[in-house]
Amino acid sequence: MAGLTAAAVAAVAFLAYQASANAPDSVAAPSTSVSASASAKPSAKPSAPEADPLAVPDGSGTGLRVVYALKERRVWLVGEDGKASRTFKVVASSVSPEPGSYAVFSRTGSVTGSDGVPIEHVVRFAEVDDTVIGFSAAQDGSLPTPDPTLKTGGVRMKRADADAMWSFATVAVKVVVVP
Repeated sequence: MAGLTAAAVAAVAFLAYQASANAPDSVAAPSTSVSASASAKPSAKPSAPEADPLAVPDGSGTGLRVVYALKERRVWLVGEDGKASRTFKVVASSVSPEPGSYAVFSRTGSVTGSDGVPIEHVVRFAEVDDTVIGFSAAQDGSLPTPDPTLKTGGVRMKRADADAMWSFATVAVKVVVVP
Protein backbone atom coordinates (compact mmCIF):
# COMPACT_ATOMS: atom_id res chain seq x y z
CA MET A 1 0.00 0.00 0.00
CA ALA A 2 2.83 2.36 0.81
CA GLY A 3 4.27 1.71 -2.62
CA LEU A 4 1.10 2.81 -4.38
CA THR A 5 0.92 6.01 -2.31
CA ALA A 6 4.52 6.85 -3.08
CA ALA A 7 3.95 6.27 -6.81
CA ALA A 8 0.85 8.52 -6.78
CA VAL A 9 2.71 11.33 -4.99
CA ALA A 10 5.59 11.05 -7.45
CA ALA A 11 3.21 11.19 -10.44
CA VAL A 12 1.46 14.30 -9.09
CA ALA A 13 4.81 16.00 -8.38
CA PHE A 14 6.03 15.23 -11.91
CA LEU A 15 2.85 16.60 -13.52
CA ALA A 16 3.00 19.76 -11.37
CA TYR A 17 6.62 20.35 -12.39
CA GLN A 18 5.79 19.79 -16.06
CA ALA A 19 2.84 22.24 -15.90
CA SER A 20 4.90 24.97 -14.26
CA ALA A 21 7.80 24.52 -16.71
CA ASN A 22 5.46 24.95 -19.68
CA ALA A 23 3.35 27.79 -18.25
CA PRO A 24 3.52 31.16 -20.01
CA ASP A 25 5.20 34.07 -18.16
CA SER A 26 1.80 35.74 -17.56
CA VAL A 27 0.78 32.97 -15.14
CA ALA A 28 4.20 32.12 -13.75
CA ALA A 29 4.85 32.32 -10.04
CA PRO A 30 5.00 35.90 -8.73
CA SER A 31 8.34 37.58 -8.27
CA THR A 32 9.68 38.07 -4.78
CA SER A 33 10.85 41.61 -5.58
CA VAL A 34 8.77 44.52 -4.30
CA SER A 35 7.27 46.90 -6.84
CA ALA A 36 7.71 50.61 -6.22
CA SER A 37 4.70 51.50 -8.38
CA ALA A 38 2.08 50.82 -5.72
CA SER A 39 -0.01 53.89 -4.94
CA ALA A 40 -0.13 55.22 -1.40
CA LYS A 41 -3.54 56.84 -2.05
CA PRO A 42 -6.68 54.98 -1.00
CA SER A 43 -8.77 53.82 -3.93
CA ALA A 44 -12.09 55.08 -2.57
CA LYS A 45 -12.89 58.30 -0.75
CA PRO A 46 -13.98 57.70 2.83
CA SER A 47 -17.63 58.54 3.27
CA ALA A 48 -18.61 61.30 5.65
CA PRO A 49 -20.50 60.13 8.70
CA GLU A 50 -24.22 60.49 8.21
CA ALA A 51 -25.96 63.16 10.26
CA ASP A 52 -28.20 61.95 13.06
CA PRO A 53 -31.76 62.30 11.71
CA LEU A 54 -33.03 63.00 15.23
CA ALA A 55 -30.50 65.83 15.78
CA VAL A 56 -32.48 68.89 16.84
CA PRO A 57 -31.54 72.15 15.07
CA ASP A 58 -29.24 74.49 16.99
CA GLY A 59 -30.91 77.60 18.37
CA SER A 60 -34.29 75.91 18.82
CA GLY A 61 -34.49 76.42 22.56
CA THR A 62 -34.63 73.94 25.40
CA GLY A 63 -37.15 71.68 27.07
CA LEU A 64 -40.35 70.15 25.73
CA ARG A 65 -41.18 71.62 22.33
CA VAL A 66 -42.10 71.11 18.70
CA VAL A 67 -39.43 72.42 16.31
CA TYR A 68 -40.50 73.37 12.78
CA ALA A 69 -37.67 74.10 10.29
CA LEU A 70 -39.04 76.15 7.39
CA LYS A 71 -36.26 75.50 4.84
CA GLU A 72 -35.96 71.81 5.64
CA ARG A 73 -39.73 71.38 5.86
CA ARG A 74 -39.16 69.12 8.83
CA VAL A 75 -40.61 68.84 12.34
CA TRP A 76 -39.03 67.41 15.50
CA LEU A 77 -40.94 66.40 18.63
CA VAL A 78 -38.50 67.20 21.44
CA GLY A 79 -38.84 65.95 25.01
CA GLU A 80 -37.89 67.62 28.30
CA ASP A 81 -34.41 66.08 27.96
CA GLY A 82 -33.79 68.02 24.73
CA LYS A 83 -33.79 64.88 22.58
CA ALA A 84 -36.14 64.31 19.69
CA SER A 85 -38.40 61.29 19.94
CA ARG A 86 -39.54 61.70 16.34
CA THR A 87 -38.83 63.75 13.23
CA PHE A 88 -40.63 63.86 9.90
CA LYS A 89 -41.01 65.82 6.68
CA VAL A 90 -44.01 68.10 6.16
CA VAL A 91 -45.61 69.97 3.29
CA ALA A 92 -45.45 73.67 4.12
CA SER A 93 -48.51 75.89 3.89
CA SER A 94 -48.71 78.81 1.46
CA VAL A 95 -48.42 81.17 4.46
CA SER A 96 -45.60 80.55 6.94
CA PRO A 97 -44.95 82.02 10.38
CA GLU A 98 -41.82 84.05 11.07
CA PRO A 99 -39.05 82.24 12.95
CA GLY A 100 -39.67 82.49 16.66
CA SER A 101 -41.36 80.89 19.63
CA TYR A 102 -45.10 80.16 19.70
CA ALA A 103 -47.45 77.98 21.73
CA VAL A 104 -50.26 75.63 20.77
CA PHE A 105 -53.46 77.61 21.32
CA SER A 106 -56.13 75.25 19.99
CA ARG A 107 -56.71 71.73 18.71
CA THR A 108 -59.49 70.13 16.70
CA GLY A 109 -59.99 66.42 16.03
CA SER A 110 -61.40 66.87 12.52
CA VAL A 111 -62.57 69.78 10.38
CA THR A 112 -62.43 71.06 6.80
CA GLY A 113 -59.19 72.92 6.11
CA SER A 114 -58.93 76.39 4.59
CA ASP A 115 -58.16 74.65 1.28
CA GLY A 116 -61.43 72.68 1.41
CA VAL A 117 -59.76 69.35 2.30
CA PRO A 118 -61.15 67.32 5.24
CA ILE A 119 -58.34 67.20 7.82
CA GLU A 120 -57.70 65.66 11.24
CA HIS A 121 -55.55 66.20 14.31
CA VAL A 122 -55.29 69.94 13.81
CA VAL A 123 -52.77 71.61 16.15
CA ARG A 124 -52.85 75.41 15.78
CA PHE A 125 -49.95 77.55 16.97
CA ALA A 126 -49.70 80.86 15.05
CA GLU A 127 -51.60 83.44 13.04
CA VAL A 128 -50.23 85.50 10.15
CA ASP A 129 -52.41 88.25 8.61
CA ASP A 130 -55.69 86.54 9.57
CA THR A 131 -54.42 83.11 8.41
CA VAL A 132 -54.21 80.54 11.18
CA ILE A 133 -51.15 78.26 11.00
CA GLY A 134 -51.36 74.69 12.25
CA PHE A 135 -50.20 71.14 11.77
CA SER A 136 -52.64 68.58 10.35
CA ALA A 137 -53.15 65.56 8.11
CA ALA A 138 -55.60 65.13 5.24
CA GLN A 139 -58.11 62.42 6.13
CA ASP A 140 -57.54 60.79 2.74
CA GLY A 141 -53.78 60.61 3.44
CA SER A 142 -52.86 62.94 0.56
CA LEU A 143 -50.00 65.45 0.75
CA PRO A 144 -50.75 67.91 -2.05
CA THR A 145 -48.67 71.01 -2.61
CA PRO A 146 -50.75 74.01 -1.51
CA ASP A 147 -52.15 76.37 -4.12
CA PRO A 148 -49.88 79.46 -3.92
CA THR A 149 -52.80 81.70 -4.93
CA LEU A 150 -54.70 80.78 -1.74
CA LYS A 151 -53.78 81.92 1.76
CA THR A 152 -53.66 78.62 3.64
CA GLY A 153 -52.02 77.82 6.94
CA GLY A 154 -52.14 74.04 7.01
CA VAL A 155 -48.72 72.42 7.50
CA ARG A 156 -49.57 68.93 6.28
CA MET A 157 -48.02 65.64 7.31
CA LYS A 158 -48.64 61.93 6.99
CA ARG A 159 -51.43 60.58 9.15
CA ALA A 160 -49.07 58.58 11.40
CA ASP A 161 -47.00 61.74 12.00
CA ALA A 162 -50.18 63.72 12.73
CA ASP A 163 -51.17 61.06 15.29
CA ALA A 164 -47.80 61.52 17.01
CA MET A 165 -48.16 65.32 16.87
CA TRP A 166 -51.68 65.11 18.33
CA SER A 167 -50.45 63.03 21.29
CA PHE A 168 -47.41 65.26 21.86
CA ALA A 169 -48.56 68.85 21.22
CA THR A 170 -51.29 69.65 23.70
CA VAL A 171 -52.48 73.20 24.40
CA ALA A 172 -49.65 75.47 25.66
CA VAL A 173 -46.81 73.25 24.33
CA LYS A 174 -44.08 75.42 22.84
CA VAL A 175 -43.60 75.45 19.05
CA VAL A 176 -40.28 76.89 17.86
CA VAL A 177 -40.03 77.90 14.21
CA VAL A 178 -36.50 78.09 12.80
CA PRO A 179 -35.44 79.32 9.36
